Amino acid sequence: MPIEILMPALSPTMEEGTLSKWVKKEGDSVAPGDVIAEIETDKATMEVEAVDEGTIGKILIEAGTEGVKVNAPIAILLTEGESADDLGKPAASGPKAETAAVPQESKPDSSDADKSKPAPVPASSLSHPAVEDADGDYAEEIPAGTKLATMTVREALRSAMAEEMRRDENVFLMGEEVAEYQGAYKISQGLLDEFGARRVVDTPITEHGFAGMGVGAAFAGLKPIVEFMTFNFAMQAIDQIINSAAKTLYMAGGQMGCPIVFRGPNGAAARVAAQHSQDYAAWYGQIPGLKVVMPFTAADAKGLLKSAIRDPNPVVFLENEILYGHSFEVPDTDDWIVPIGKARIHRKGKDVTIVSFGIGMTYAIAAAEQLAKEGIDAEVIDLRTIRPLDIETVVRSVKKTNRCVTVEEGWPQGSVGGHIASELMVRAFDYLDAPVLKVCGKDVPMPYAANLEKLALPSAKDVVEAVKAVCYR
Repeated sequence: MPIEILMPALSPTMEEGTLSKWVKKEGDSVAPGDVIAEIETDKATMEVEAVDEGTIGKILIEAGTEGVKVNAPIAILLTEGESADDLGKPAASGPKAETAAVPQESKPDSSDADKSKPAPVPASSLSHPAVEDADGDYAEEIPAGTKLATMTVREALRSAMAEEMRRDENVFLMGEEVAEYQGAYKISQGLLDEFGARRVVDTPITEHGFAGMGVGAAFAGLKPIVEFMTFNFAMQAIDQIINSAAKTLYMAGGQMGCPIVFRGPNGAAARVAAQHSQDYAAWYGQIPGLKVVMPFTAADAKGLLKSAIRDPNPVVFLENEILYGHSFEVPDTDDWIVPIGKARIHRKGKDVTIVSFGIGMTYAIAAAEQLAKEGIDAEVIDLRTIRPLDIETVVRSVKKTNRCVTVEEGWPQGSVGGHIASELMVRAFDYLDAPVLKVCGKDVPMPYAANLEKLALPSAKDVVEAVKAVCYR
């Protein structure tokens, strides 16, 4: 029997609207997803899509009609085998056309239940609450006129440790090959010569042991920097990091803290396979009592490491082996500090928000540059700190752009991006025009083969495709 096409709602509060235009006319065939009409209110315009396949048998509401009530029949759809002669028969209460704002539940007759199915969600203009502060506080962290010096991330980390060791004699460095060998990645090059073996300490290959010694030293009032040759090896010490370092301040009723920094390369490098390629940002980001930092630029690496060393809490400082050799401009000041827990707007934009951290920023930035050539203006946020997470900066940006894509090398389940998506659903739901999409590493152990490793990691192409999806391009 014929199916009624009903007036859809653009929002939960909409009661009526204007049927501004018919895209299809009587006698036209339609398929699911075809645009058949346009409706509008004083706030938005939306396309009405067909839910079922058939032929427009009769248009009940003329184009330009105002005050059409939500759920009022606007047309009759004839299904296969039906003709205009069937229009005199009672019409079935067919599925309501769905909108991007409020999907309407289908309510077919029991005899027609097999015809109901979800309609595709169109990209439509929505009405959002007013944004109080569209741009937010974009004050530059680096004051205008500040002298800048170019240095690699490796040099920035070394400079931060040296400055803090000169500043405070309780700061010392320990780990495998940090002294005589000058560091596995030459981060600690020259520190043994300046500070001596008492403050630059080579340890045996026993992460559980020397991490525990570092925690004990922090309990006693020293400020150790514990270097792991890779955070994959820190799994041997994870009990010391979580159960001893992170929880003692709480379990001691605030009477004893643990001022310690655990630092070293994190995530994938190049063909080091499944056991040496894991991203621990989300792992440690779950733990109350820890602060978790993952910088991208040399300026952030230096400023955040100095803040981490001074912090009275245990800090997990995640670096990346591939970024060690990358050069950036760093303020040439006596005491460059970057606050923990504050994100950085790397690139302003108005169409979509891309959120990343660490080496994920390389994909985000490359994607933003490509998108700009295609007319999509992306705002790029560098989280810098995973815990405490600066979700306020992300929410403020999304209220402006109405779309968000997160980028990280970690696995999808339990990811940092997954947490951001859930927070945006709570804090910015009314501002979103599309689902929040995650670009992550593939849900597999890291392959050793170079071609498979490349496929397992995210790419700028993946980010571009995700952005185009949320922009309906």
